[in-house]
Amino acid sequence: MSNSTAMTGAKSLSRLLRRKGIIQAPGAYDALSARLAMQAGATCVYLTGFGAAGSTLGVPDIGLMSATEMADRVRALAGAALPAPLIADGDNGHGGPLNAARLTRLYEQAGAACIQLEDQVFPKRCGHMENKEVIPKAEAAAKIRAAVDARSSRDFKVMARTDARSVNGMADALKRADAYLDAGADILFIEAPRTEKELRKVADTYKGVPLVANMVEDGKTPYLTATALDEMGYKIAVFPVTALLAVTKRLQDVYGSLLAQGKLPDGEDRVTFQHYNELIGLPDMLAEAADLDG
Repeated sequence: MSNSTAMTGAKSLSRLLRRKGIIQAPGAYDALSARLAMQAGATCVYLTGFGAAGSTLGVPDIGLMSATEMADRVRALAGAALPAPLIADGDNGHGGPLNAARLTRLYEQAGAACIQLEDQVFPKRCGHMENKEVIPKAEAAAKIRAAVDARSSRDFKVMARTDARSVNGMADALKRADAYLDAGADILFIEAPRTEKELRKVADTYKGVPLVANMVEDGKTPYLTATALDEMGYKIAVFPVTALLAVTKRLQDVYGSLLAQGKLPDGEDRVTFQHYNELIGLPDMLAEAADLDG
């Protein structure tokens, strides 16, 4: 991806953050899902680490994806999502401040518009799993500061996430949020508030700060609409695993029917072979190739 193309998403996210209204960022786990999210009208796409681990390695989100594997995933999704910017899960930076800085540079070069960094220990867990642990506040703030210093453009955003609510309670989560903002974070993500009252507490405490609400089906946080979150004061609503969970069910059903009946049964809901090729850009690519040959 060229530097000019890589900067397109970052500048787009900066513009979205300045506009009124909430940004809905559906989760994508591979280039195809990122492209389809954009085609469906998403103005921003979220690369879910949970989905990347599952779709790439077939494993749970417990820190098994390496930094370079995630950077490769970012490059694929960022290109497929354009012109929508990509917010990319960077987990806990895959190490200390130097690792977080390196990952930030890799993500920015790969075309992401924003890196999300959390304060969990290694190996980490999905934010809505049990038995999480967090590192000391000062260590986590150092990672945020390192990421902020490592980026080449201020249009590229650093999102600080704290998982302390589930570990030490909301009071510690708010103290950590203060520290991460002081370290230079552009966007704040307090993971897994348990009630609407807690969601409102976060929004009331950080008025004027771009805030993320994480809407996970069957998760620990009340599952609200983007409109309701907008009214509370949140700027970004991410739905990280919605598509992944739906597609997983669909794959189970399709493979089960195929193997049980020896072929795909008539009437199964699907796109046509031709329409699939159109969705992923085959006509445009063939036209471009013809122009180059001519």
